[in-house]
Amino acid sequence: MKKLFLIILSVSLFSCAKEEMVKKEVTIVVGDQVTLTDLQIKNSGIETNTLNNLEIAHKIVLSGQIDVPPQGMASVSAPGGGYVKTSRFMPGNFVKKGQVLAMLENPELVQLQQDYLLAKSNLLYANQDYSRQKDLNQSKASSDKVTQKAYNEAQNQNILMKGTAQKLAALGINPASLTANNIRRSFAVISPISGYISAVNVSIGQFVSPMEKMFEIVNTSNIQLALKVFEKDLNKISGGQKVFAYTNQNPSKKYEARIFLIGKDFSVDRSVLLYCNFVDRDATLLPGTFMNAEIETDSDNGFVIPEDAVVTWEEKQFIFEEVKPKSFKMFPVTIGNSENGFTELLNFKEENIHKKFVTKGAYQLLMALKNEEE
Repeated sequence: MKKLFLIILSVSLFSCAKEEMVKKEVTIVVGDQVTLTDLQIKNSGIETNTLNNLEIAHKIVLSGQIDVPPQGMASVSAPGGGYVKTSRFMPGNFVKKGQVLAMLENPELVQLQQDYLLAKSNLLYANQDYSRQKDLNQSKASSDKVTQKAYNEAQNQNILMKGTAQKLAALGINPASLTANNIRRSFAVISPISGYISAVNVSIGQFVSPMEKMFEIVNTSNIQLALKVFEKDLNKISGGQKVFAYTNQNPSKKYEARIFLIGKDFSVDRSVLLYCNFVDRDATLLPGTFMNAEIETDSDNGFVIPEDAVVTWEEKQFIFEEVKPKSFKMFPVTIGNSENGFTELLNFKEENIHKKFVTKGAYQLLMALKNEEE
């Protein structure tokens, strides 16, 4: 009798377990509406609530790259042609303004120094001759023609000396200290700015002309962010606005910047460049780095829902409305900006403010709905 009771009890418990399992698996789908069991709702973590009206900022997402202003870049060429005697730096080296980058040698430089010294010597003689002829002319011992000729010769030698002096100065030679005893045939190529060398285009023994770029230097201490904004968003941009930029490699790290210049010309794709200064300089940001950026333009009140409560199906956005206990229906929405974990609903009407919508577990509902349909 006991055995019979145990068998009946086991069959009864098995039947209850099987019935409970069947109940767990029941999902009712009618069109775009799904009905779940209490257990399914619990396991999916579904929560519902009415939607709040909050203030949310409008954001514009832009893209661009780190740039260097013109005064932060330099292309270094030799002011006069010559053969490279020494070249001391490689790409990546830091140089200071006025530092010697390379030494060039050119025999023609000797002739230039010689011309200067001869013009200087001739000028001294010409000035003395003109002074003498002027005195003779005053006493009628010399004609006006001879005096005028002496004056012209002094002027010509002065022009020749000063012109040659400027050429020497461009080559880094101080004419004032030049004598017959310190004439040289090499000159230095000097860095015009402080910064990092980005390119070296010379080698020892190479002949370079004044038209060739020997070095390229970038000063990374004054980098800026250049962003592209399209015509439709241009009226929302103004100088001084905050910009929060980030790289694709580390989107969670934001770099604050300020807009200081807005371009005035449209490109072919109807966009304009914005230039922004970083609030804090970061040595890890290098020129040419691609960045995305967010700009907060204005803010207003609107109905919002947690970002995870919005699902996408066939390229459209939906949330789930609780039409009755345990039953949920897809509710089409047009989404706006997102901020602090909430997304703005642009087409949400006042008549829906008392309805309840799914705030957690929306994705599980979408899967239950679409899997049952299949």
